[in-house]
Amino acid sequence: MTCHIAAPWRRSSVWALPLLWTFALGLWGLSRQHTLWRDEAATWQVARRPVADIWHMLGQVDAVHGLYYLLMHGLFECFGSGTTTLRLPSVLATSLAAACVAVIARRLAGQLVGLTAGLAFALLPAVQFYLQEGRSYALIAMGAGISTLLLVTMLEDRGRDRRRRWTAYGGTVLLCALLNWLSLLILPAHLATLVWSKAERGIWMRWAVASAAAVAAALPLILFSRSQSDQVSWIPPLTWHMMIGPAVLLLIGGIGALADRPQSGRLSVAAVGLPLLAVPQIGLIGLSLVQPLFLDRYVLFSMLGLALLIGAALGAAVAALGKRYQRTSSWLLPVAVVVAVLVLLPQLLAKRSPESRVDDVLAVATDVRHLKKAGDAVLFIPAARRDTALVSPDDFAGLRDIALVESAAASGTLKGLEASPDQIRTDLLSQQRVLLITDAPNVARPVSAARDEAKMSVLRAFFTAVADRQVRGRRVTVYERRS
Repeated sequence: MTCHIAAPWRRSSVWALPLLWTFALGLWGLSRQHTLWRDEAATWQVARRPVADIWHMLGQVDAVHGLYYLLMHGLFECFGSGTTTLRLPSVLATSLAAACVAVIARRLAGQLVGLTAGLAFALLPAVQFYLQEGRSYALIAMGAGISTLLLVTMLEDRGRDRRRRWTAYGGTVLLCALLNWLSLLILPAHLATLVWSKAERGIWMRWAVASAAAVAAALPLILFSRSQSDQVSWIPPLTWHMMIGPAVLLLIGGIGALADRPQSGRLSVAAVGLPLLAVPQIGLIGLSLVQPLFLDRYVLFSMLGLALLIGAALGAAVAALGKRYQRTSSWLLPVAVVVAVLVLLPQLLAKRSPESRVDDVLAVATDVRHLKKAGDAVLFIPAARRDTALVSPDDFAGLRDIALVESAAASGTLKGLEASPDQIRTDLLSQQRVLLITDAPNVARPVSAARDEAKMSVLRAFFTAVADRQVRGRRVTVYERRS
């Protein structure tokens, strides 16, 4: 199926409009009312460390995010460490990903499908969430868009600059793998496209070489990061309930693929979009049967495929309507965009509110500043909640972190090293007033670590809670020693 639109939609507008549309959505409410949640706090506090300290930390934890931390460190050095610098790279990356979607769809099915797919990408709820996220997932989606566009270009243009393009393809796949090696799930998706389109032997050979080189270059990071697999031990095992989301996405994508009238041996939107949507989702499910890893953000780039298929479905609708009502069909795209925005407006607003994330590390730091007194001590349960102090050190000035024996930077960790349970118990008994930073009850997990149990047992037995504040997933409680 090939759809074309009238002259007013020039070729450049096919990629420029989705890019600008996505960028505008990304700038809208970018600060989320000056809030920062725990995942972004990890980026913020690590990227502000010296390069030597970042490198030291990567030997202990978070090696899988090392390249991203170093990139953000450079940006923080140049532009400061505000939330705009933290999130703007994701906005720019998502905008470029939308442009890639539009160009891919235009090449395969015409300008209308290209424009529709590019605009649809930015409105997808998962994309809206990570559009303004200070993590690497949007950058990976951009890389996936670029590598897919390169693949489509090489499958269509069987001539010039093949070596340069394949080098760019392999390099892009490698960079995505260095940002998060689960992005390599794009390779079996591209393999499925090659099979579907019956690519010639030369394409197969070049793809295999470029892909193998990217995997080989990323293999040391993959093997090393596997030694840090305790970092993802909190991810719950796969359940049937978790399959509802992927099933709905695959159903929508399947409808779009059928609308494209897929044929074996023909490069089409379906041949590119359906594998790009389905293979990473199914692949992550398969990996999660071995080790729980099922988080939608790890395959955010699969939304590129969904947007392509949505574009194909709407393009088919316009083509069918145009056969009988040519003038009316020209209004279908703008009407569809307006309706989609109105339907999704509650989601768009929700994604930009402080409540869109599980917690806010900055709001509770403000409460600490108001509640603390000279000579107070502070405790964190679990120790990871120390991120509040790490991103807002001024608010914790004057408080003694009685459980901490080595700082996060010095220990090469995200949360620092704490004393033994016995030492924590002894030090806590010498205090008169303690501020406890923990999770709000609605998101808190049961206390299980020996150190945390020691903290709570002493507080319950010898202290009385005299103040308690809960805000956006975090809680600060002031305890005073019983007389």
